[in-house]
Amino acid sequence: MYKKAELASSPPSEFELPFGGRLSADNRWVKMGELIPWSEFESEYAENFPTEKGAPAKSFRMALGSLIIKEKLGISDRETVEQIRENPYLQYFIGQSSYSNELPFDPSLLVHFRQRISWNLIKKVNERLVEKMRSITPVKTEKKKDSDAKNESPNRGKLIIDATCAPADITYPTDLGLLNKARVHTEKIIDILYKQIKEKNHKKPRTYRNLARKDYLAVAKQRRPTRNKRRQAIKKQLQYIKRNLAHIEQLIDLGATLESLNKKQYKTLLVLTEVYRQQQWLFDNNKQSIENRIVSLSQPHIRPIVRGKAGKSVEFGAKLSASCFEGYVFLDRMSWDNFNESGDLKAQVETYHRFTGYYPESVHADRIYRTRENRAWCKERGIRISGPPLGRPPANVSKEKKKQALEDERIRNAIEGKFGQGKRRFSLDRIMAKLDNTSQTAIAITFLVMNLSTWWRRVFCVFLCRSWKTMPVFGSNIICVYNLLRLRQEKLIFNSA
Repeated sequence: MYKKAELASSPPSEFELPFGGRLSADNRWVKMGELIPWSEFESEYAENFPTEKGAPAKSFRMALGSLIIKEKLGISDRETVEQIRENPYLQYFIGQSSYSNELPFDPSLLVHFRQRISWNLIKKVNERLVEKMRSITPVKTEKKKDSDAKNESPNRGKLIIDATCAPADITYPTDLGLLNKARVHTEKIIDILYKQIKEKNHKKPRTYRNLARKDYLAVAKQRRPTRNKRRQAIKKQLQYIKRNLAHIEQLIDLGATLESLNKKQYKTLLVLTEVYRQQQWLFDNNKQSIENRIVSLSQPHIRPIVRGKAGKSVEFGAKLSASCFEGYVFLDRMSWDNFNESGDLKAQVETYHRFTGYYPESVHADRIYRTRENRAWCKERGIRISGPPLGRPPANVSKEKKKQALEDERIRNAIEGKFGQGKRRFSLDRIMAKLDNTSQTAIAITFLVMNLSTWWRRVFCVFLCRSWKTMPVFGSNIICVYNLLRLRQEKLIFNSA
């Protein structure tokens, strides 16, 4: 059952403190709490509770606010709940009307919050949030010359697009290590099933688990085993798993039931059966890749994403397609399977047009986006796509074109800086959630928090300028620093801290 929160929009002056006083209206959590459109998406969140029976669920503001606090502070679920209990500003941010020294909810509820708030809902909140932030702190555009004003194009702004990968929290997968874990799980399942028929004096199947572990360690402990040794070790583990799976079927025929397995164990049994099939096919055909390859037993939705980056040729997680303009970043597409990001350019440009009301003046992307189809599509709409034209490069390149190419690459660095901010400052470099839907929510929350950080930094710059502008000694220096920061933001060349 869900009840609409009535205190979600109460001002900070009405927040009750135990020792008197009131909350500061200039606090960052108060400002962000007033900025986020909680009530606009509360009805969509309430659809997760169709029945009117049961205990009342936590409000949408409490659910989303707790996830934002966790990502903003970079802490665990338990620490998030403790921080909320100790900080009245955080309690106001999640919609409470007065300070309480009790836990607002159990830390395990954060998992349910991530399940109920889909990444598509967070995407809508992010877009609506950016609309409000752009109206409050608009970014100034560069003044055009008189000659350019006569031939002014209806297109405005610069759109930057790119793709990245959000690695999951798993060990680096190897075929031998994956098969060893699968073998261990089959042995545990055999032990559970055998307990059901133990009283019937049936002989327990032999699993050779000690010998199998010795065979695995004999190769796993070697620093650089040869290819033949790895194949022989994989062959042995496949034989052990095949024998164990046959024992499981035999135990079921003798009267054991799979109902004795819990939900997680039953799911693991299905996963390791598919892992055995894939690994057996790879071994028989001497191949290195297969469609929908499983690389983790606990998170079978994760797929290898070939990136070709220096130091990390392959990453294991969700692939993201994102866009950036005016310093704000948007998550446009997310998939656990690898995809060609060049097919997202049209949708990203159309999203920009729907969001702003006009097409961008230029699109800044790397080489993979500069296909003939994308170039022709952008040319029809008067959009300049960055990068050199197709075909043989000319012998002599003018200084204007060289300068334009350098400017395009410099502008494109903005989205690389956003990815760096998400992976170094926030949790985009290692997604700790284990389920596919909760992982997607955790990724989307990161982009939402990055936009909030960008907005708060701009608000702080405006406040800093207004505070020091009247002082004779420091005022001019502060104004210079402020103008430099605004200039870097307008050109989108800064890397966020």
